[in-house]
Order: sequence, then structure tokens, then C-alpha cells
Amino acid sequence: MSAKNRELGAEEANVLSLKEEEEVEEEGFEETLREAASSITFKRKPAPPQQQTVSPVPEVVDDLVRNFLCRAGLKRTLSRFQVEWYGPAQKVLTESLTPGVSFIPDALTHRQLLLRELEAVRGETEELRMEVLAARQSLLTTQRETDFHRLQHRRVSEDKDGLNQELRLLRTHLKSLEPALRQLEDKHQAALRQKMLLSLQRDRVQSTASTTPKEQQTKSKRSVNSADGSSVKTTACGHQKTSEFPACGSRVEGPRLAHQEPHTGQSPTAFSLQASIRGHQLPISCIQLHPQEPLLASASDDHTWRLWALPAHTHLVNTPGKQKVAELVMTGEGHSDWLSGCSFHPDGSKLATTSGDATVRLWDLSRGLCCSTLAGHSRLTWSCSFHSSGLLLASCSADTTVKVWDLTSRRCRLTLRRHTASVNSVCFLPSSDLLLSGSADQSVALWDARPGLCTATFSGHQHPCNHVTLGPAADVLASCDSAGVVKLWDLRKPEQTLVSFDAGPSASNQVSFSQSGKVLAVASGDGLIRLVQVESRTASSLAGHERSVQSATFGHREASLVSAGSDGMINVWS
Repeated sequence: MSAKNRELGAEEANVLSLKEEEEVEEEGFEETLREAASSITFKRKPAPPQQQTVSPVPEVVDDLVRNFLCRAGLKRTLSRFQVEWYGPAQKVLTESLTPGVSFIPDALTHRQLLLRELEAVRGETEELRMEVLAARQSLLTTQRETDFHRLQHRRVSEDKDGLNQELRLLRTHLKSLEPALRQLEDKHQAALRQKMLLSLQRDRVQSTASTTPKEQQTKSKRSVNSADGSSVKTTACGHQKTSEFPACGSRVEGPRLAHQEPHTGQSPTAFSLQASIRGHQLPISCIQLHPQEPLLASASDDHTWRLWALPAHTHLVNTPGKQKVAELVMTGEGHSDWLSGCSFHPDGSKLATTSGDATVRLWDLSRGLCCSTLAGHSRLTWSCSFHSSGLLLASCSADTTVKVWDLTSRRCRLTLRRHTASVNSVCFLPSSDLLLSGSADQSVALWDARPGLCTATFSGHQHPCNHVTLGPAADVLASCDSAGVVKLWDLRKPEQTLVSFDAGPSASNQVSFSQSGKVLAVASGDGLIRLVQVESRTASSLAGHERSVQSATFGHREASLVSAGSDGMINVWS
């Protein structure tokens, strides 16, 4: 046992001696490393700035030392080596670096840089996560709103489909009622005609039964001698009532009507420009000759109308390059918009004007004042025309209606509705209760103003009708449209056209018959006045306006013509 113990003691002593030797070797190795580190530290001390250099640490030596310590199992020594070697050396090297000097980092420096980058990436990842959460919340909100709007759209679409279906049913029902409505309208028109005929027959029978020829002569003389109350009734209290509808054929005679020169029956063959008058600075929309005097009224876009005394025929010689200046007699101001038309009273004492302000104004020429304003149209008024008695005035408007005004009571007597578009022209037939109207619905209508019925319709234009007028014989009427087509109609045969003349492609703004009815003047939009021979259907042109010709009318003599246009000029031709 003692021998075994001695052997065990010897082995333990050997083990202890080996441990001590290892410890001694470790201590010696640590001292060697400290000396190497101090020497390296001493060697790596910064030199003067001008001579400072940094030598890279070879990684092979570092790897050799670490591998040796790992194989020897000296982990504590390895950790001490890394702390004492890399820490001070790295610190010294970092402090000794100057700007512009590069340093090759070792594995530990790489690790520290990677850790810093990892921290930065983690921070950015956290920010991105928060942004993704916010975007997800916004996406959910948008999806909910989209679902809500999709439901609303579906509901609205269903309502729209239901309304469209109801609209189709209503249209079908309306179409089924149209024949019945047409029958009722025809019955209504027939009843009105029958009532009119019965009233006329009753009046005729009563007048023939109760009035003697002498009394009729006395009544006719009284009606002629009365100044302006030929058909005005007065009550016992002296208040004035609405005047009765004037009898057919009644006409107000002017003081100088008998002195009017009769036409010779010969149609003019050639015209020459005799005088040019600067009427307005803005375009002139309409001109109208006085019934008896050598006066001319012009309506313009400058909101005014003017009354001109035309130069005498003996003084119409034009000097080349100069304009004749007519005498301005009167100017009327009161409309708030451009003027579209004008018309003289049959006795020449009054002037009616239409305007874009939707009113019709009546002017007293003897006093130079507006004596009445007729307001009833809902849109602009285009034209007006006096009844031959002077007691009624017809006006047409863009509101598709024609109104007949009682000038005694200053009220609307009738409103004629049949056109489906703007009514551009209106005129009373002379010594008659019949009324013509031309409309943008491409038709011309003939009205009986006493009952307010449309007795005939002239259809044939393919474009809006701009103007309509009646010939001197009161059996032929002329109409023109916006494509330049002029048509002549037989008043007794509205279903067919007598003559159709193409004066296009510019619009025909106005037509006017000569006193013989053999020549038709057409005011065209291309600045020309076309003279159409009705019998031979030949045409000639007069050039004198720089812009569109808006109005042209023959004078009291057969061989005179007056025109006005958008250039503001009034030309006198002879």
C-alpha cells in the first residue's frame, strides 16, 4: 500500500509540477505579450505630424496567436490577450490617425462596424414597421370607404334603373295619348272656327236688320273723323274700356298719304349708290321708312334708335371718297339692350321698337318720348308690326310666342302659340286681321288675329326662317332663311311653293317687295343686296357694304332703295 501511495504521490507531484510549469509558462508568455504590446505601443506612438506613418498590423500574426491559445486551451489567456492587445492598440492607433490617413481595420473593428450597422438597420426596421402599420390602418380605412361608396353606387344605379323604366313607361303612355290629344285639339280648333263664323253671321244679321244705309254712312264718317278713338267705348263715369277689335278694312290715313307718288309699274333694272350715311357706330339691325315723309328710322346695337331726314333726290350726287351726312332729326334712348326691330304707326306719329331686353316700347315722335312700355315676353323680342287701324300691335319673341297688344289699354289681347322655336318675324296684312309669322322652326304661319287661330302653315324651308313679308297685291308672300334660300308662296295655296331662289351660301336676313311687286330685294350676310326679278327669276347684286346687310327696303318711289348693315352705314340707291 505504501508503494502504491508513493506512486500516487509521485504522479500528483508530477501533475502539480506540470501545472506549475504551465502557470509559469503562461506568466512568462503573458509577460512576453506585455513587453510586445508595450513595444508595439512604443513603436506606434505618434510621430510629428509631418513624419507620422501608420503600418498595418499583419493579420497572420494575430491569427497565429489566437490559434495557439485556442489549441492550448488557454481561454482566460486568450480573453486577456484580446482585451489587453486589441483594446489599447486600437485606441492608440485610432488616436494617432490624422485626417487623410487610412487604416486597414482588423476583425474586431469589422465586428464593431457591423454591430453599429446592425443597430442602424434595427432602428430603420422599427421605423418601417411603424410606417407599415400606419399604411395598413390607412388601407383598411380606404377599403371600408370603398365598400361604402360601392354600396352607395349600387343603390343609386338601382334607383336610376327604376327611374329609367318609369320614364319609358311614361313615354309609352304619352305616345298612346297623342292621337287622343290631336283629336281633341282638332275638335277645339273646329269649335273655335264654328264659333267665329256664328259670331260673324250674327253680327252681320244684326247690322243689316237694325242699321239703315244713312246710319251706316254717319257711323263711318264719325269713325273717320275721330282722331284716335274710333273704336273706344266710354262708360257713364268717363272711364275708358278696352277697345273692340277693329273691323276688317279699317285703316288710319296719314295727312300726306294722298301726296304719295304712285309707282309707274316698271321694275327697276339697275341701281347705283347715291348716298352713304354713317348711321351708327355699331351694327344696324333694322331700318324702316316713314309712311308719308322722307324720314328713315334706324335701330342699332348701341341701344338707341335714330330718325333721319333723307337727302332730296336732287342732292344725291356723291363726291368720290366722301360720305353724305343726312340730317339727324331725333334719337331715342331707353332700352337696356340692343335693338332688333322698329315699325312706324300707320299715321306716322309713333314708332314701335323691339329689343334684347324683352320689351316693346312705343315712342311718341311729336314729343320725342316713350309713351308706353309693353312687357310680357319672357325672352328677347325680334320684330313688331302695327295693325292697319293703328290700335293693335303684334310682336314676336324668342320665347316662341306672338303677342297682340291693345294700344288703348296697354295690355296683351292675345298670345299666339304654335311655333316650337324662336319667332323671328311678324307682320300684319294690310287692311286685314290676318297675321304672318316666320319662325326658327323652319315654318311660316298665317293667323287670324280675331279668334287667335292658325289658319295655314307654309312648310318648305330646311333652315330657320329669318323674315317674312307680303307683296303689294296681298296674295303673294316671301320668306327667307339662314341658308340664303328665298321662297315665294301663294297665300291661298300654302301647300306648294311658287318660286324658290337660292341666294346663299350666306344667310338672307330680310326680303322686301317693290311697289309693283315685280322685284324682290334680299339683304344677304355676305355684304350684297340681291335684286330678284320675280317673273324672270333672274338676279343681280349690289355691292356697297363692308359687312353683312341686315335690312333693305324699297322707297316710296319705285326706283329707290335703302339698305343698312353691320358696318353701321345706311346706303341710298337709285
